[in-house]
This record gives sequence, C-alpha cells and structure tokens, in this order.
Amino acid sequence: MIQQRANFDWMLTNLAKELPQIHQIVVLSSDGLCIARHGGDHDGADRLAAACAGLQSLAAAVATEIPESDGRMRLVVIEVTGGYFYLMAAGAGAYLAVLTDETVEAGLVGARMRDLVVRIGAHLTSPPRHDGRAG
Repeated sequence: MIQQRANFDWMLTNLAKELPQIHQIVVLSSDGLCIARHGGDHDGADRLAAACAGLQSLAAAVATEIPESDGRMRLVVIEVTGGYFYLMAAGAGAYLAVLTDETVEAGLVGARMRDLVVRIGAHLTSPPRHDGRAG
C-alpha cells in the first residue's frame, strides 16, 4: 500500500532542490492515479499521471519486441522543445515522472531519480484498483 502523500512531500522537495531545473515531479500508480506531486498544479499533475499511464503501457509493449527484455519498462526519456520528460518505474505498480527545463544535465536527472527510487522504492508500491478501490 502506498504511504500517505505527506510522507513523500519532503523527498520530492529534496529532489527538486537538488535540481532547480525541475518544473514538476509526480508519483503515480500504473493506472494513472496521481499519488504525490511537487511543483505544478493539481490538475496538471492529474493530466501528467494519466498520460504517463498510457506511456508506460506503450513502453512495455515496445519492450516485448526486444528478445532479451522481460517486457517491463524501467525508464523513458523524451526530449521536447524547452525541456525533458522522464518516467521511471519506482516499485510494483508505481512510477516517478519528472519534467525539467532544457538546461538540466540530462543524465543527472536519471541518476537522482534512480537514487530516490532506491531509497523509497519499497514504499512506492500500488496494488491494482478494483471498482475504483485499492486491493
């Protein structure tokens, strides 16, 4: 079960302080539910979480085409005009998404995200929801 959102706030804030080029951080479940966020507004975080659910599904489908792959998405990085988007698996059924500006050191974001996932990954699990309820 995912910890309460307040327990994640300080961890997300620390990541954003380490990399001031970060605009928004979202922790989400595999079905697109925003669990926690830093930066941006609530509606934007919900839209990002929903988009990430589709993206992680697409990435997993593509991964099945790689013979040595187990079909699980670990990291997606998208460069767009003005910045970068990162999506990383962060525990069973949970993901970490980060939006940055274009001045960020791209590899550093992935490394810091990985460090965060290692520290808190066991707490970033989200059981599948049935009829809108976890469990």
